[in-house]
Amino acid sequence: MKQIHITETVLRDAQQSLIATRMPFSDFQGILDDMDKAGYHSVECWGGATFDSCLRYLNEDPWERLRNIKSHMKNTKLQMLLRGQNLLGYHHYSDDTVRRFVRKSIENGMDIIRIFDALNDLRNIETAVDECIKSGGHAQGCICYTLSPIHNLEMFVSLGKQIEQMGCHSLCIKDMAGIMSPKECFDLVSALKENISIPIYVHTHATTGLGYMTYLKAAEAGAAGIDCATSTFSGGTSQPATESLVYALTQMGYDCGVDTKELKEINDYFVPIKNKFTENGLFDPYVLSTKTDALVYQIPGGMLSNLVAQLKAQNAIDKLDQVLEETPRVRADLGYPPLVTPLSQMVGVQATVNVLLGGRYKSIGKEIKSYIHGEYGRAPGKVNEELAAKVLGGDKPITGRYADSLEPEFPAAREHLGERARNEEDVLSYIAFPQQSEQFFARREQTFTASYSFKEVK
Repeated sequence: MKQIHITETVLRDAQQSLIATRMPFSDFQGILDDMDKAGYHSVECWGGATFDSCLRYLNEDPWERLRNIKSHMKNTKLQMLLRGQNLLGYHHYSDDTVRRFVRKSIENGMDIIRIFDALNDLRNIETAVDECIKSGGHAQGCICYTLSPIHNLEMFVSLGKQIEQMGCHSLCIKDMAGIMSPKECFDLVSALKENISIPIYVHTHATTGLGYMTYLKAAEAGAAGIDCATSTFSGGTSQPATESLVYALTQMGYDCGVDTKELKEINDYFVPIKNKFTENGLFDPYVLSTKTDALVYQIPGGMLSNLVAQLKAQNAIDKLDQVLEETPRVRADLGYPPLVTPLSQMVGVQATVNVLLGGRYKSIGKEIKSYIHGEYGRAPGKVNEELAAKVLGGDKPITGRYADSLEPEFPAAREHLGERARNEEDVLSYIAFPQQSEQFFARREQTFTASYSFKEVK
């Protein structure tokens, strides 16, 4: 019987896509032991926006969250998403910081690190991949899937070869917007399998309605695994449902390795969790609708939600169609970067500004300027010459690897925090999200002081 691995995303990408990563550890602690018995290849539970959300909204130490999940997961690999040289933030960090972060992630319980670069500039994942391998983790390199006049099968196969040569243990085709059609997926997986020997995993979203079909063709082409979400938190901008894919693939002769009875218990557990978020307004049914416009604009679900929120805040929601039409034009001007964090936010904000100000590039965001300067890496295609001249003046863009110019951040951060940092993990949290971390450390100290005083009085 043919085998295909199932990665469960409910603890990370599914809830990030549907409820903006607002699920605290206490909401899912009670089901972790059952999830460990389900037979998943891996459970994606960390990285992406979870780190920021823990500090900013949930008043949780993200490192402690990881350790707590690991304490329940004795048999199942834990998986995270890492933005290469950006780690979990939105700009490049020094190699020293990247190595420390990757090493500590593995020491705290991470098994598989899925590492991508928003531009598919593989120079920006080399350090993270190298440290992951040295620290005993499973390094999974990514191809960020997108469509454009310059992105084609030949380019993606070339990236796959480089990822294998880099030493990655596996490769992931990362389709952020759910725009990869079943045929495109079959052709790409097949082409990669002809050229590389490492396992190929496929990640997509249900946004456009293609996801289920795409996964079936991924299996037929010989993909090693797919990302799915327990059904209560599936569909829309999340992943296709775990139970549905397992049902269909099993009938097609695939062994998914999972216990369907456990899958039902897991889903039943999350039903009241979803209902809670629906009642408090964080789960908006809008994110569950099929959005075929993404096939035209290639806008991921999270990016679309951000655009809607920005326009509502400006009392300009009537401009949404104009912004959607402007977004691919901005992307073309920037050399067709894939619309994935942080580029998706940057392109979306610039498109919004262009529309609201009634003229293109009357105001240019600092991140866009940094991008054109080369601080995010090599643009996939040619940047609009007029726009580049406006940003650069007479300067030359950076052509080397930007991280090579960065000094280590750790010593200064450790000195700044002093006794507020209880360990190296705290310092890394601060480097990634300074303001949110300092606020968290202050709340933590207040809680500790209050608890200590209570014990003394008692």
